[in-house]
Amino acid sequence: MLSAQSLFQEILDTDDSFQLFCSIAASGETQGGWENGRIAALVPQGMRDLAPKIIRHGADEDKHGRLFNALLKKRNLEPVPVPPETDYTMLLEKAGIGLAHDKLRRDEPLTEEDIVVYLSHSRVTEQRAADQMDMLVKYFGDHPDVGKAIHMISGDEDNHLAYCHEELLRLAAEGHGRAIQRVLRESALAEIRVYRDVSIAVMSHMGRLLHWPKAKSAALTAGIHGMYAYERIGGWHRMVSLRMPERRGALDGPPSPVPAI
Repeated sequence: MLSAQSLFQEILDTDDSFQLFCSIAASGETQGGWENGRIAALVPQGMRDLAPKIIRHGADEDKHGRLFNALLKKRNLEPVPVPPETDYTMLLEKAGIGLAHDKLRRDEPLTEEDIVVYLSHSRVTEQRAADQMDMLVKYFGDHPDVGKAIHMISGDEDNHLAYCHEELLRLAAEGHGRAIQRVLRESALAEIRVYRDVSIAVMSHMGRLLHWPKAKSAALTAGIHGMYAYERIGGWHRMVSLRMPERRGALDGPPSPVPAI
C-alpha cells in the first residue's frame, strides 16, 4: 500500500534518493535565506521595524540549509546538482510569484507594495512548508538520524507562518487589505500548480533512483494530480486565510543555533 510514510521511508533508506532529497531541500532553503537577506537590506524606510524579523526569517532558512547538508555529511554524502524541474523556489519566481530576483539584486529600496507581496507570498509557501514538516514529524520525529533536525525545522516553519499572519493582519489594518487578498489568491493558485509540477518531477527522479515499477510511478502521479484537483477546487483557501496567531512576535530575537546531529 502506498503512503507518505512508506515513500519517505524508502527515500531515507537509500543513499542516492536521500542525497537528492537533502540536496533539493538545502538548495531551496539557502535560496530563501538569500532572498530574505536582500529584502531586509532593501526594506523601505517607513517599514524598517520589519527588517530584524526578515533577517531572522532568512537566518532560519540558512540554518535549515546547513542542517540538510549536515544530514548528508553524516552519511558521508555530498550535495548533488538540483534538477531545474525540481527547483520549487525558482519555478515560483518564473511564475511571477514573489519578488523577482532582478529587483532584489538592485540597490533600490523596495516599496510598501513590495513588502505586501513578500509577506503574502511567504504566507502561502510557509503554509506548504509547515504542512510538510508536520507530516514528517508525525512519521519520523523519532528517527535516530533525521528526527532532531525535523523537529527544529518544523518549529521554525510554524514560527514563520505565525509571523506572516501577524504582519499581514497589521498591514491589512493599515489599509492594505484588498491588495493582500489579491496577492494571496494569485500566489496560492500559482503555488499549487508549481507544487504539482515539482512533485511529479521529484517522484520521477526518485522512481528512477529507487527502481519503482511503472505501475507504482503511475499511481503516484495520479495521486499528485488528484491532490492538485482538490486544491484547485477549494483546498487552496487554507493558504489565504488570516488569523492572529497564538504566539505573537514569533520572529523576535535571534535564531536558535543548529543542533548537533
